[in-house]
Amino acid sequence: MSQAIDSFVKQNEERFLDELKDFIRIPSISTLPEHVEDIEEAARFVAKSMATAGLENIEIIPTGKHPLVYADWLRAPGKPTVLCYGHYDVQPPDPVELWHTPPFEPTVRNGNLYARGAVDDKGQMYMHFKALESLIAVHGTLPLNVKFIVEGEEEIGGQSIARFVAENPAKLKADVALVSDTAMYAEGIPTLCIGLRGLMYTELECQGPRQDLHSGLYGGAAPNPLFGLIELLAKAKNAAGLIQIPGFYDDVEEPALAEIASWQALPFDAATYLNDEVGSTCLTGESDRSVFERTWSRPTLEVHGIAGGFTGVGAKTVIPANATAKVSFRLVPSQDPAKILAAWEEFVSANTPNGLKMQVKKLSAAPACVVSPEHPAIRLAAEAFKEVLGRETVFTRSGGSIPIVGDFARHLGIPTILLGLGLPDDGLHSPNEKFKVDNFYLGIRTVAGFLEKYSQAGSVPE
Repeated sequence: MSQAIDSFVKQNEERFLDELKDFIRIPSISTLPEHVEDIEEAARFVAKSMATAGLENIEIIPTGKHPLVYADWLRAPGKPTVLCYGHYDVQPPDPVELWHTPPFEPTVRNGNLYARGAVDDKGQMYMHFKALESLIAVHGTLPLNVKFIVEGEEEIGGQSIARFVAENPAKLKADVALVSDTAMYAEGIPTLCIGLRGLMYTELECQGPRQDLHSGLYGGAAPNPLFGLIELLAKAKNAAGLIQIPGFYDDVEEPALAEIASWQALPFDAATYLNDEVGSTCLTGESDRSVFERTWSRPTLEVHGIAGGFTGVGAKTVIPANATAKVSFRLVPSQDPAKILAAWEEFVSANTPNGLKMQVKKLSAAPACVVSPEHPAIRLAAEAFKEVLGRETVFTRSGGSIPIVGDFARHLGIPTILLGLGLPDDGLHSPNEKFKVDNFYLGIRTVAGFLEKYSQAGSVPE
């Protein structure tokens, strides 16, 4: 990264942060219908920010749900093209009472910007806009070609952008994708995530009696959908953390020994992880696996919520007519989401308690993916990160899922660089989500540095 870029960023830090705060103030909660107007306002803000950055051919693209925003800058013939991605939608802030300051009034405390969307993903996406603006301001041009596609449905499955990518490979054609929606391994350690777990998210619907029943008159004879869900879910995973669905582990691939060795070399303290990040009395799961293996390279089954019956204040003795459970599976490379869904449906069918009917509904799905750390673009991103933070870049995986990465690989045939500046304790999806302000500025410099380096490499093949 040039000294001129560094100077420009320093001179504009206050303005950059103020713009980001304005973006964050828009409560663009994608899952709640009452925030549709906020979603549209956020899309317009993204389009305006693209124009400020110097991007061209800006489009707000309607979809069946929330709009996409596209832009490009294609004035560097013979140079590679980078496809940048981000999302402007956010999770609900609940429980609001646990926030120390209002979730949509960004507040700086102790060097951190606290607000919903600060790190996931408004702050990290905004780094890209400001990196491009900085390059154009200093050089009068960009060193390579850039395309942007930004969505408003990432937090609810990203179905619209998945269709758009599949239907528009020529429009989105690029040499590599760049996504900043991940975290560094720890403070000050430049980190590139080269692997993501996949996801199969389902809703399990259970029907019992024709109507709610009095538990005194019918208890002991009538089937209870809530208890039926509990009974089935308890069979699906044992106390040791092993999933009991037949065939579930058939296609699981173990990480290479060299990759496991690199994880073992990372600074890690189990007690700190337990106390500061998990906040529980003990860790669970496969005890013969390291924490990194459990969260990065092993599949999981989690129950996110169970609903049904009476949950209000006081007592109501009722056997509910129906109940639902939200159940997801994190998948690892070589596991096929469709195959896992079929195995889950078969397990549910075989284990539904007497008197009940259960149905599995797929809500979203994405395959796992891994990129080689030896890919030329990954190496250049690692060099840029190293130059900005002053130490060697490490390579990790993430237990989370970013479905668009699989879509880029499947439909565009390109790898994705996951260059994130978040921190493990930033509280994604939780109260008091934060983004370290210095990391916001470091991210701008790192993205600009990568684009400069990648432009000098020419068109890099896979």
